[in-house]
Amino acid sequence: MLSNNIQEGTMEGNKVIKPNLSLMNQEQIQQVHDYSLQILSSVGVRVDSKQARMLFTKAISSKAVEDELVRIPPKLVEWALRAAPSTIDVYDRSSLLAFRLPDRARFGIGATDLYFQDPKTDNIVPFARKHIGLSARLGHSLPNFDVISTMGILQDIPPKVSDLYATLEMTANTTKPIIILISNEHVFPIVLDLLEYLHGDLSGSPFVIPYLNPITPLVINEGTVEKMFAAIERGLPIIYSNYGMAGASTPITPAGELALLNAELLAGLTLSQLIKEGAPMILGSLPAYFDMKGTGSLYDPKSYLIDLACADMMDHYGLPHAGTSGSGQGWGADLIASGHQWMNHLISCMSKVGLAPFVGDNLGSLVFSPTVIVYANDIIEQTRLFAKGFLMNDEAVGMDEIAQAGPGGNFLLSELTLKLCRKTYYQSSIFEKLNLEKWRARGCPKADDSLREYTLKLLDESEPPEDHSDLLAKGEAFIKGFVNSQGDRV
Repeated sequence: MLSNNIQEGTMEGNKVIKPNLSLMNQEQIQQVHDYSLQILSSVGVRVDSKQARMLFTKAISSKAVEDELVRIPPKLVEWALRAAPSTIDVYDRSSLLAFRLPDRARFGIGATDLYFQDPKTDNIVPFARKHIGLSARLGHSLPNFDVISTMGILQDIPPKVSDLYATLEMTANTTKPIIILISNEHVFPIVLDLLEYLHGDLSGSPFVIPYLNPITPLVINEGTVEKMFAAIERGLPIIYSNYGMAGASTPITPAGELALLNAELLAGLTLSQLIKEGAPMILGSLPAYFDMKGTGSLYDPKSYLIDLACADMMDHYGLPHAGTSGSGQGWGADLIASGHQWMNHLISCMSKVGLAPFVGDNLGSLVFSPTVIVYANDIIEQTRLFAKGFLMNDEAVGMDEIAQAGPGGNFLLSELTLKLCRKTYYQSSIFEKLNLEKWRARGCPKADDSLREYTLKLLDESEPPEDHSDLLAKGEAFIKGFVNSQGDRV
């Protein structure tokens, strides 16, 4: 009797052959750590929040806090590293455990874009409320995406309530965990109030993860601090992630960028533990390059190297990690975007990368593309299969079958072939396997057309959760009440 272990790749110690990718050895990891501690203790961090500076002053010598500059001693950083949880459980909206970090690489759609790329025409239009619901339902239907992140900044809603409507649409159109990026720090507590109004206490089985950013280089801005306090007080895990542009906001060398970004992450971690010891934190960087000609930013192969290095650092610290998503490049679901998607997702699945939450944008990280999402789902499935490896043991080798076939024989009717032939190789849901004859008979179709047709089909068939209408009605009543209470201030 053949077991399922051959196909499923059950982990049996060294019996599984699988690719593993790490970048740095222990000596190099220690070097990065030492450089980061040196930056924090000698250069320091500008902390714009008086409340946060008071926490640092209470924890360290007052001489280390001068005006807004805080020099963080290594001992305080080491305390914070010991205090922070090494694992974080992430739930779905139904309070079921979705996954635990660290784990295999987990992916999410989203990118806080200003524009939406119509999957039928490729036309670029301002991001509207309807696009959030449409995209959230698409992400919910794609099995290789684990979370739904804020996709766009709504252009058809007044700015002071756009974060509320975007969060409502995400919540009503998926039960998967959501990552929220709230641009207005003053509305952030209200967004959390909205989620608690819809679902009750968020801390018991949190399905919401706020995404927060410091300002590179070496600034913890007041808005980020306010969001940290609000999220930590409600028991939510936080993604604390920085965005570096080599040659502009960070040193141009990968080593300098890595050391600086890592120092910023350690500063944010330290502050989080001063706010509440044991606060769950997910740390990571988006290491880009500054385009001197185009005055924008872009991802380069070295960006992915730094992402891997950051994942190695978080693994060394015993902390969950969030990194790059391979998005931002390309003009749609094209060859440019494909290369970055493949590179990012493959190395993520082979390494210690934790979350890759922002898949799906292009054209300089300004435009959200459903076709990129659908293609990325296909890529992620393949890279996960690759990273899974294969089993090596007596049953998997099948010596009896080899002996039975013998020289010049075949395995067409062997027990293993009959059992596994429909599952052994990957079969895309998007692209049909066509030989030359079939391709010509179909009129020489283009792969781009197949992707577009499949995306439109999924968008048409994607259904919202059963409580969609109830949540929308309840949420809109909450937002209307908030607007009325603010009067002219909104």
